[in-house]
Amino acid sequence: MKKNTRGSLIWLRLVRFTHQSNLLSNEFLKQFDLTTAQFDVMIQISTYGPLTQRELAEKVTVTQGGISRMLARLEKEQLIHRKQEWKTKTISLTSKGQEKLDLAFEAQLAFQSSFFEDCLTEKEQKTLLDLISRVQKNGEQKIQRNE
Repeated sequence: MKKNTRGSLIWLRLVRFTHQSNLLSNEFLKQFDLTTAQFDVMIQISTYGPLTQRELAEKVTVTQGGISRMLARLEKEQLIHRKQEWKTKTISLTSKGQEKLDLAFEAQLAFQSSFFEDCLTEKEQKTLLDLISRVQKNGEQKIQRNE
């Protein structure tokens, strides 16, 4: 087997960190009866809504099938509302959904921030944010070139 490149090792660390962070966040968000994916979906709807299911799917890391099932559950729990206007169905948060999101938001923000604040200085956090932002923008450009 060939030796890993520095880039592949960075990628592996990012993948592992994302996996660990999601596991820990899922456990943390249980107190709000939410999963990390549901929290992300609700944040996107709150920020950009009302959204179509397609627009929402482009903003989150859930598959089309997964998002359909998740939206059905969130609707059943009366956290979202789907409204049909001619051929377009939009999704928005209900007041109950917004209240749940507001309750979980600050706690989740502090929990996620602790991953970095516990082991990196402020300067290191800024540098990491700048670097990962450049890498993400490069990835976005690669996607646009392939479309």
